[in-house]
Amino acid sequence: MTKPLAGRVALVTGASSGIGEATALSLAKAGAAVAISARRADRLAGLVSRIEAAGGTALALAGDMTVEVQAVQSVEDTVAKLGRIDILINSAGVMQAGGIENCDTELYRRVFDINLFATLYCCNAAVKHMLAQGSGDIVNISSLAGRKGGPMTSAYSASKHALNSMTDAMRQELGNRNIRVSILMPGATRTEVGDSIVDPNWRSAIQAHVAKDGAVDPSDIGDTIVHMLALPRNVNISEISVRPTIDTSA
Repeated sequence: MTKPLAGRVALVTGASSGIGEATALSLAKAGAAVAISARRADRLAGLVSRIEAAGGTALALAGDMTVEVQAVQSVEDTVAKLGRIDILINSAGVMQAGGIENCDTELYRRVFDINLFATLYCCNAAVKHMLAQGSGDIVNISSLAGRKGGPMTSAYSASKHALNSMTDAMRQELGNRNIRVSILMPGATRTEVGDSIVDPNWRSAIQAHVAKDGAVDPSDIGDTIVHMLALPRNVNISEISVRPTIDTSA
């Protein structure tokens, strides 16, 4: 069986659950050696065991990507222990509710720290290695919320709008040096994204949204990323939306 990513090394953040976890599994199945990072070390250990049991290579790098030194260390450890970094998947993210009236500004900072700055830290650390290698791929997991706003989503939507803009600027800066940079915007996907929302009503609404019939499975996102990465080097899917087929608004 052909493994389109054989010989390549990937780092996946936010890999303890959801899209990050599924993407790590898809990358390993496609032949990549995978470093996985998240705060929950126990979950990372379980994921490493699953990848290795299937014949793959995996490395757990527990850490908080909102802490710049830890984000940089995850990249450096990937290179030191796996030899290089060809692929960076920034999947660490969080959703919170909130509007401008009586807003919790500290909550806004936390959302931006995870959704924007954690990605910036990892990209900044990885790009120097990719430039030295002469190639690389970066896929930043955004959201359809990065194309619209809403009364209860201003923190989340604003962070994803910013992520989209930063990612596209990176694509233009790095593309002519053989580093492909892509935005992936999922619609309703079966993940734990709603579980940490502080507002109980919004938490219930998002949990129902991502659990509805026809919601995309995280493995579908992982397989989409493998497809993007396996394309010829002269092809860069710079932006892609993945939506459930039965609900075109999701």
